[in-house]
Amino acid sequence: MNGWLVAAAVLLVGAVGPTVPAVATGPLRRRVGAQNHATALICLVLLLLAQGFARPAYVDTALVLSLLGPAGTLVYARLLGPDLKDDPPRGRIADRCSLVATVAVVLSLCVAAGPGRAAVKLLVTGALLVVGNQVASRALRENEPEADDDD
Repeated sequence: MNGWLVAAAVLLVGAVGPTVPAVATGPLRRRVGAQNHATALICLVLLLLAQGFARPAYVDTALVLSLLGPAGTLVYARLLGPDLKDDPPRGRIADRCSLVATVAVVLSLCVAAGPGRAAVKLLVTGALLVVGNQVASRALRENEPEADDDD
């Protein structure tokens, strides 16, 4: 077992593990936000596993998931918009933690991979994760009720 596999296991148990009950139970805003962050974290786990097992195909899986995950959250935001308007997600801290984790994992994997095609694929996957997660989170928070200025 190498350090990459240990990092993947820690991320899987420590970060993805707590999102499972959040996705399964609770208010709608928490379930949709947790699904968005769980998708990003699973992408990071796949990237770490790709490096740990020396399997480049796992990077392709993470690349596809980094495209489909935020798209699924956008579909949820569109379909559940009226329900989310009453109680919108408030996961700004989770957004920032996800951003920091993505940058840390992708940059460390790029350093390990060295210059070349693999590093470019990692950077594209990381950029898709960062941009997709931010766009999806913003779309979920867009349903926040407007503050009344009539006071």
